[in-house]
Amino acid sequence: MLTVAYLANVLPSAVEPYVMEEMEELRKRGVRVVAGSVRRPPTSSEQDPQIVLQSWNLMALVSAAVLCAREGSLLVPLLKRIFFLGREGLAQRVKALAHTFLGAFYAVLLQERNVRHIHVHHGYFGSWIAMTAARLMGIPFSMTLHGSDLLLHGAYLDTKLAYCAFCVTISEYNRTYILRRYPGIDVEKVVVSRLGVAVCEEAALPKHRAGNLFRILTVGRLHAVKDHAFLVRACSELAARGLHFTCEIAGDGPERNRLMRLISSCDLGERIRLLGHVRHEETNALYDWADLIVITSRSEGIPLVLMEAMARGKIVLAPAITGIPELIIAGVTGFLYEPESILDFVRQVFWINSLGKLSLAEKHGEKYEEFLEKIDRRCCSPPADSTDGPLEKIGRVARERVRQQFNRKINLEKFAETFIERVKSGSERDGHENPVLQQVQLPLQRDGSLPV
Repeated sequence: MLTVAYLANVLPSAVEPYVMEEMEELRKRGVRVVAGSVRRPPTSSEQDPQIVLQSWNLMALVSAAVLCAREGSLLVPLLKRIFFLGREGLAQRVKALAHTFLGAFYAVLLQERNVRHIHVHHGYFGSWIAMTAARLMGIPFSMTLHGSDLLLHGAYLDTKLAYCAFCVTISEYNRTYILRRYPGIDVEKVVVSRLGVAVCEEAALPKHRAGNLFRILTVGRLHAVKDHAFLVRACSELAARGLHFTCEIAGDGPERNRLMRLISSCDLGERIRLLGHVRHEETNALYDWADLIVITSRSEGIPLVLMEAMARGKIVLAPAITGIPELIIAGVTGFLYEPESILDFVRQVFWINSLGKLSLAEKHGEKYEEFLEKIDRRCCSPPADSTDGPLEKIGRVARERVRQQFNRKINLEKFAETFIERVKSGSERDGHENPVLQQVQLPLQRDGSLPV
């Protein structure tokens, strides 16, 4: 049986369900997956990982120190990169050194599990840990890169990409970015594997309400990279221009207090509500409530929130950054605004609101045709007996795009097929013996096996 170790920063994570989904898909195909988490999960559940690196074990720590001492030559290229190369600051270099030791610790914890490959989700510090462990174990490693871990916090990615057997990323934008920024990387090493969501084929498409109150929703953790402050300032401009609206922000995080102060200073307390953390199963009601789902992030992969909304036929608005235009085709499957432009964001909201107010009774009239002329002509035509308005048309095309390109079931199957093929070919080429750890563990097993 093929055994792989799968490491994540925190496992399980409510905001990263795709990690557990990928592991389960591999298990369905007969792969034994050793789930690992760098940090201790906040709550205990049936999905708890087998290995948690923050759960210190004295004997394993001693073994890791012995491993580093005896096989220091394997770590020399990594230590050279930490101390003498690159532009990372002192704090990052010290952390990388600590993560090197954690990599040895991880290798010791994996030593009796017959692991042939290590995969790590995200390019943050966990990827350095996985890379170090794989190097000490004499096996390949791979990683998945999303958005901020690549575009904003890409510390030591040159080394990680050089040593990884392959790299999975979630958009063509990311793949192009990697190959341009790191031109020495083999183009065959970088693989695109899209995320996805479930699509209910039987669900009826929502009818856009033509009421007086326009309802805006955003869903996401309250972190600076999500830039909810931009949304608050845009709402202030919407209010100044006379739009009758309400906005709800679902999510929690370190930016909450700052956002509350900004909402108060903009006198938007009656228009914007911070809902706090909302469980995933409760978001359906929020999507049903909203007329428009927005994302205002500075950096993203391709947000699941947008996919979920579009799978329900909802109208979405997001910045034209990174991989988002691979999901949203402006005027066809949703709307895009110019990044960092409050003016363009506001203009798009007013345009969407105007489309929603277009009376179905005027469908065959001149006014309706004028509106349609302003929408991208790639937007599909409704059936002859349909009473769909322009937003309903966009909602239909959006759901079809998600069904075809961002379907969770199909994309998970593709991920597993590609992953297993790559891992098996790498194992056949590199072998899976682990003489280094065998040498290190012998003197430490005289009094019994190391607890793992």
